[in-house]
Amino acid sequence: MTIRIGNAPCSWGVEFAGDPRNPDWRDVLRQCAEAGYTGIELGPVGFMPEDPAVLAPALAEHGLTLIGGVVFRAFHDPDAWDDVLDGARRTCAALVAHGAQHLVLIDSISPRRAPTAGRASEAEQMDAAEWAAFRDRIATVARMGAEEYGLTVGMHAHAAGFIDFEPELERLLDEVPEDILKICFDTGHHSYAGYDPVAFMRRHMGRISYMHFKDIDPGVKARVIENRTGFYDACGQGIFCNLGKGDVDFPAVRQLLLDHGFEGWCTVEQDCDPTLGTDTLGDARANRAYLQSIGF
Repeated sequence: MTIRIGNAPCSWGVEFAGDPRNPDWRDVLRQCAEAGYTGIELGPVGFMPEDPAVLAPALAEHGLTLIGGVVFRAFHDPDAWDDVLDGARRTCAALVAHGAQHLVLIDSISPRRAPTAGRASEAEQMDAAEWAAFRDRIATVARMGAEEYGLTVGMHAHAAGFIDFEPELERLLDEVPEDILKICFDTGHHSYAGYDPVAFMRRHMGRISYMHFKDIDPGVKARVIENRTGFYDACGQGIFCNLGKGDVDFPAVRQLLLDHGFEGWCTVEQDCDPTLGTDTLGDARANRAYLQSIGF
């Protein structure tokens, strides 16, 4: 079994390509390599150069493989469809240009869901027609990524979107064919939503194609849920702590991956606000050291 460990630009606070607070993409590549990782995700399309002639030598300079990329856009909003398709096609093209494998789909944060992140019993639900159209938009992009670009497409549940809670993810998986849509499983978001990541993995390992390693500080989680804190404010309060410091059982995650012969990439993600003085390089190093300490 070969498991490789990567990181992602969100660990340096990069959530949106045009955010003026973003660090320089070259610094992210350099620090990712310095911290001991051999792969990195694309981040939001447009953050790194879309010209392969520019990005490829920079990746090679730091000994980094491009792992995949995320389409973090408003699948829930029919009026945003052109934006979703634009992000999806540009991401697919960038991944193919560098031989990356994983296209990750995430329904972005919805104002209708943001107040109830982590509280499934209170969350607003789509009606049947809205859900069907939402599901079909996800399936359309999944089919495009899988069939037109030859990528492995995974759905990623995310706090404050409409694929947040375990039943929603499982419903989607039941309704979209496995040959076009697999699971990018994020341990931290699953915990944030109030569910057991290890139990979910036991049930669905056969469909998990890609892993995001994220940990959750249980004290911060309890506080932000009680206070109805927004997702990005929760990030600023440190809900996503260093790996091994939160409530995700990473030794059990590792054992499940071993037991099922998982091969490929597991990518560390520690969403943060770098303007708050976060030591992003130090955190990246600590996370890599923790994973090494438990056998990754």
